[in-house]
Amino acid sequence: MSEGLQQKRVVVVGAGWAGLGATYQLAKQGYDVTLLEAGAYPGGLVAGWQTAAGKSVEAGIHGFWYPYRNIFSLINELNINPFTTWTRSSQYSPAGLEVESPIFQDLPRLPSPLGTFLYTQFQRLPLVDRLSALPLLYAVVDFDNSDAAWRRYDFLTARELFKDFNVSARLYREAFEPMLLVGLFAPGEQCSAAATLGMLYYFILAHQSDFDVVWCRGTVGEKIFRPWVERIEKAGAKVLPKRRVTDLIIDSNNRAKGVVCGDEVFDADAVIFAVGIAGIQKIVSTSASLQSREEFRNLSNLGAIDVLATRLWFDRKIDIHRPSNACFGFDATTGWTFFDLNALHDEYKYESGTVIEADFYHANQFLSLNDAEIVSIVQRYLATCIPGFRQAKVIDSSVIRLPNAVTHFAPGSYRYMLPAKTSFANVFMSGDWIANRHGSWSQEKAYVTGLEAANLVVSYLKEGTPAEILPVEEDEAHIQVARSLNQTLRNLGKSILPEFWLP
Repeated sequence: MSEGLQQKRVVVVGAGWAGLGATYQLAKQGYDVTLLEAGAYPGGLVAGWQTAAGKSVEAGIHGFWYPYRNIFSLINELNINPFTTWTRSSQYSPAGLEVESPIFQDLPRLPSPLGTFLYTQFQRLPLVDRLSALPLLYAVVDFDNSDAAWRRYDFLTARELFKDFNVSARLYREAFEPMLLVGLFAPGEQCSAAATLGMLYYFILAHQSDFDVVWCRGTVGEKIFRPWVERIEKAGAKVLPKRRVTDLIIDSNNRAKGVVCGDEVFDADAVIFAVGIAGIQKIVSTSASLQSREEFRNLSNLGAIDVLATRLWFDRKIDIHRPSNACFGFDATTGWTFFDLNALHDEYKYESGTVIEADFYHANQFLSLNDAEIVSIVQRYLATCIPGFRQAKVIDSSVIRLPNAVTHFAPGSYRYMLPAKTSFANVFMSGDWIANRHGSWSQEKAYVTGLEAANLVVSYLKEGTPAEILPVEEDEAHIQVARSLNQTLRNLGKSILPEFWLP
């Protein structure tokens, strides 16, 4: 390492997937990196902790899907083994079991989306309703994750999208809206059609195996972030918890030269923000330098969604068909999931009773209830899905309320989402809500944008080697042909017809 490289200081704000990814990459390049985390420990909302009784809890369970190519590459580099095997999932409504998903990669691969359509085991949904989704394939082809496609579909709600393409009411109610409630965390009338198409394509429709998922064998904080932070600190970075950023110091050349945390100032040659929407809004509210820029003021137009994470310990073993389960129809605007932690987590493998994690998304109506009321509702819902829970007794529980916890991809929100580059020459953005073209979602997108921000720092400071970012698997041949033909026809239409229709 050159002496000049050692003197280049980078401050990263936020220690989730994006912030840890950027910090790790830059520390390996020899930069002097300081990672600031407002919470008590790295990991943000993904990290877990222990109760007073020494039991592990976390702010919701996080899955790792087949297309998470960059996260899986990181896991291999860290030489850790945090994951379960590929896990089958079920879906329940108040009427009982609705859907079971196979391990798609174990079945003969069919052209997308035939495998998803044919191999998924629907218990009640009639074939005629499932066939009503076929016209929607045009929108899947037309939405290519470009900036133009986002702007074309973002003002439309998901519900309007499905209605416009004549998806049956039952298919929407029993298949698509449940996916939205646990994928984009909101009902269809509150979700951007662009985000809906991007999420469905990435997790389900692009390739047959995309819906295959593994889970962490404990909390993500314990199994992944702890060894990762150790590697980061060994590379020379400083990880500082309980540091809430309040402002930036900007010089006359439009560059950030310091990050302010109350009475502390951290000198910087470059700054990376790696926080969620609620976090960046708090920082902007106290920062005169960020408030001076319209792009940051406009972040007040973005929103976030409430999450409720519960963990229940029962006095007996209960037979649960699948370890991971999604549920719909219990509340009109709330989706929820439940997990058999005896099957997923090492800690509870030999527990004498059943341990369940039940997480609720768009859970604003639950947050004001007391813990006992929430636990009662959760047990009642579980018993509706699996009757064995009716006679079981809850012997311990954890209730974690998470207001404004996850990104709300609301209709019309795309225009306010920041790209990685900002109007400050050396301030870069990352996180799952950043506008980028990689095509990934959720944790994978957060990690990828962290690497992208690190690469922008390397380019700006002209030292080091950019991180290799694995692209999403390319579209299958028939999708590529369809998209090429669609774009040709779209361009031809623009050259012939005046643009007087509202997009």
